[in-house]
This record gives sequence, structure tokens and C-alpha cells, in this order.
Amino acid sequence: MKASQRLSDLKAMSTDLLQDELLKLKKEQFNLRFQKATGQLENTARQREIRRDIARIKTVQTIKRAGSPAQAASA
Repeated sequence: MKASQRLSDLKAMSTDLLQDELLKLKKEQFNLRFQKATGQLENTARQREIRRDIARIKTVQTIKRAGSPAQAASA
């Protein structure tokens, strides 16, 4: 899935769903760090994807908290 598609999906989510998704990604990030430390990590690119997805979710959460439709449309 492309970043722009993920972003539009995230914008459509409620704040509770965004928080749940953020928690899920942070758990996955934690598990990937342990896999890397033990030498079991196979897909190293997944760490980068997770980090960027977390940033996307935090950005959408910030926009939703601001409540400005003009900002939401431009992001």
C-alpha cells in the first residue's frame, strides 16, 4: 500500500482507532528490536516502515486535535 493511500485511510479513522493502531505499531516495533538484537530479524525494511507509519499516525492525531479542516485538507 502506498503512503498516500495509508494517509487517507488514517484520516478516515476515529481518534480511538488511531490510538489502537499506534499501540499495535509500537508493540510491533518493540518486537522487531528484540528480533534484531537476537539476530532473528529477516525483514530489516519493516523497521523503517513501522517508524514512518507511527509518524503518520501522530501527524494525523495532531491535525485532528487542532480541528482545523484547512490543515487536514493540506496534509
